[in-house]
Parts: sequence; C-alpha cells; structure tokens
Amino acid sequence: MLREAVWWIRDYAYAAHWQLRAIVSHNDPAVFRSGDRTPIVVIPGVFETWRFLQPLIGELHDRGHPVHVVDALAWNRRPVAEAAGHVGRYLEQHDLRGVVLVSHSKGGLVGKYAMTLGANAGRIDAMLAVAAPFGGSSYARFLVLPSLRMFRPRDATILALAREAAVNARIVSVFGRFDPHIPGGSRLDGATNVELDTGGHFRVLAHPRVIAEAEVLAR
Repeated sequence: MLREAVWWIRDYAYAAHWQLRAIVSHNDPAVFRSGDRTPIVVIPGVFETWRFLQPLIGELHDRGHPVHVVDALAWNRRPVAEAAGHVGRYLEQHDLRGVVLVSHSKGGLVGKYAMTLGANAGRIDAMLAVAAPFGGSSYARFLVLPSLRMFRPRDATILALAREAAVNARIVSVFGRFDPHIPGGSRLDGATNVELDTGGHFRVLAHPRVIAEAEVLAR
C-alpha cells in the first residue's frame, strides 16, 4: 500500500508538471514532421493535448521519425468514434501510409477504433498504447462528465472495440503494475503486453521501455 501511495504521488506530480509545461508551450507541431523513417501519429489521452506528450514526441523525432499530431483532437474530450474520425481524415489529408500510432490512455481506444472501424484503417500498420483502458475502468460509473463516463466497462464503444480482436496482434500495450485510473489494468488479449516494474498512469510515459517498444514497431 505504501509503494502504491508513492507511485500515486509521483504520478500526479509528473502529470501536473507536464500539463503546466503543455499550457505554456508554444512549439509549432510542424517542426516535428521532418524525418525519413516510419511516420508516427501521436494520440493523447482525455483532457490532454498533444503538448502533454511533447517529451515523447521530441525523442521520437530526434530518432528520425516524422511525428504528426492531430490538432483537431484538442483536449480529446469527444466520443471515441468522432476522435478516430479526425485521426483518419488527418491520415488521408497528409497521405500518410504505413503509420505507427503512439497513444496514451483514451488515445489507445481512439487508435484501435481508427485501426478497425475507421475509414482509413488500411493506412495504419501498428499501435503502441500506453496505459490504455481497453477494458474500461470500474471507476467511470461514479463520474458525472460524459467524457469520463465513456470509460465504463459496459459502454457500447468499449464492448464494440473488444469484439474487434483481430487487430490486437498489431498492438503493443505498455502499462505499469499499478494504475490509479484503471484498476483492471491495460492487458489486451492477443496483443504484446509489456508490464513495467513501476506504477502510475502518466509517469509511465517517461519509462525508457516506451521508446524502445515504439522503435521496435517503427523499425
């Protein structure tokens, strides 16, 4: 219990730090689109903009990947299907193919929807999902906001995505031993599941294994 409490405190300290950095950052996302390696499209979690993932974006770009963000997602509060539609249209507008998605939390649901039920699913090769609530979260039923209640395990979108199991083999799910937001964890049947020897929902984004797994997918 003490270890989980420490993980929880560190997790929210990390989230607060990078949310503040995201608010004050004015970087133009176009600077990350250069590179001759596999294109990567980043999908943030709910109440996150792409800037929250900027440390990860910068690292991937430094390794030669053109990294794209979908500005239309904004704070990613829209329903999963609508958000996935924005991702698909971005892929089409920029004629991106052979794409690897790198997602956090709700972004994993958006990414899987884009890979399976989206109009431009064929443009996506694989996805790295970090701390994704593939089975929903039992806490969601206690929440009022529709943007959070959508994570209920019996939500129609959660159940529809669970039925789309064929694509799971092209997903790498990375998650901590303890996640304060997803008590059921992020293990996905048929996917490559990577459990980190740490805890958290946000701080796991900074774990070096995340970059390592992204590099394997985008080689």
